[in-house]
This record gives sequence, structure tokens and C-alpha cells, in this order.
Amino acid sequence: ATVAQVIDIKTGKLVGTIPDTKGIHGIAIANDLNKGITSNGRDSSVTIFDLETLKVITKIKVTGRNPDAVLYDPFSHKVFTFNGGSSNSTVIDAKENKVLATIPLDGKPEFSVTDGNGKVYVNIEDKSVINVINSTTLQVEQHWSIAPGEEPSGLALDNQNHRLFSVCSNKLMVITDAETGKIINTLPIGNRCDGVAFDPEKKRAYSSNGEGSITVVQEENSNTFKV
Repeated sequence: ATVAQVIDIKTGKLVGTIPDTKGIHGIAIANDLNKGITSNGRDSSVTIFDLETLKVITKIKVTGRNPDAVLYDPFSHKVFTFNGGSSNSTVIDAKENKVLATIPLDGKPEFSVTDGNGKVYVNIEDKSVINVINSTTLQVEQHWSIAPGEEPSGLALDNQNHRLFSVCSNKLMVITDAETGKIINTLPIGNRCDGVAFDPEKKRAYSSNGEGSITVVQEENSNTFKV
């Protein structure tokens, strides 16, 4: 992939194209700053564009290789790219469009989430841990094992009940307490998962499985979950 395409979801029509996003992996939306940010794996850059005009504002080199997941944290107005080829995160000031810092991580990062209150969580795929980043100090403050989960990819958060959902390659969803790192439960999911999303209204987590299925997990309360 070398471009990002923007579609009007009311009409289904293509309304714009963001060019020169070589090896694009992810996109983050900063609604409060009217900016979108793509992570471009092949040339290790991010593209920042205007959400209204869809014009490119700037392109920035990251401080690592192959940025994959990308996250905008509205609490700190910072963008975090998770660089799969170099086991680190590049932090960008989203207001000024400038690189602020590089955060070393425990291993190869995958998906990330923010609690909107100063914490950023990221799965470390090759170590089966979650790193917890302080978005103000830009330090990794916690290193939580999610064993028996292996090679976690997708990550979602129930921010009300402080529950993290990591989907793992050994067909497990690992549910972790986002405040203490304690594992609450593990549940079976389909094969070759990559993403997971949480619906805060229905209190359901959805694992997207590469085998061609979705596993739906119901949160009955903060400690009780079922497929």
C-alpha cells in the first residue's frame, strides 16, 4: 500500500487520497487538532494531514524502523508510533509536528491503547508482556507478563472497568487489570487473530481472527467474562 483513501461513510464515496504513505500500517485521528497521522512502514515515517482538506501538512522521519501501530493520546497531545523493526516508540508533539523522544520497549511492539488520563498500554509481541508508558514523563513504568498468552497482537480497553483485552496467537484472549497488571481471565478465541475492539455500551470484546471468524466475549461484570 502506498496511499490512504478517505471514504464518506454516509454515501460510500471516495472523497480523498493521502499520497506517498509507503507501506502504510495504521492511522491515528486527532480530532481536537484536526489532524490525521499515518504510520508508513516502508520508509519509516509518519504523514500528518488536515482532516478537513485532506492535504498533507508534513512528513516526519521516525526514530526507529517500520512503524506499525500508531496512537494519538489526547491527554498529552502526543503521537506514539510503535516501531516493529527497532523495538521502540517514537513520540511526536502533535501540535508542533516535532519528534520529542524515543522510548525503548521490551521487544517488538504491536497494538496500543490510551486510557486518556496519562497511561498508554502496548502489547510486546515477542515477549508476551504489556508495557505501560507514562505519556507525560515518556517512561515505561510497568512490565506486565500476560502468560499463558503468546505473541499478543490486538489490544483493547474497557476504560470504565479498567480491563485490557490482549488477543494472542495461541488462540487466547488475555484479560488484564489495567491498574494492577493482574490477569483476570483467559478465554479461547479463533486462530490467527490480529485485532480486537471493545464496545463500551454492550460491554463486549470482539476478536478478529484471520481464519475468517470473530470471537465475541461478553463482560458480565469486571471479573466475569464468557465467549
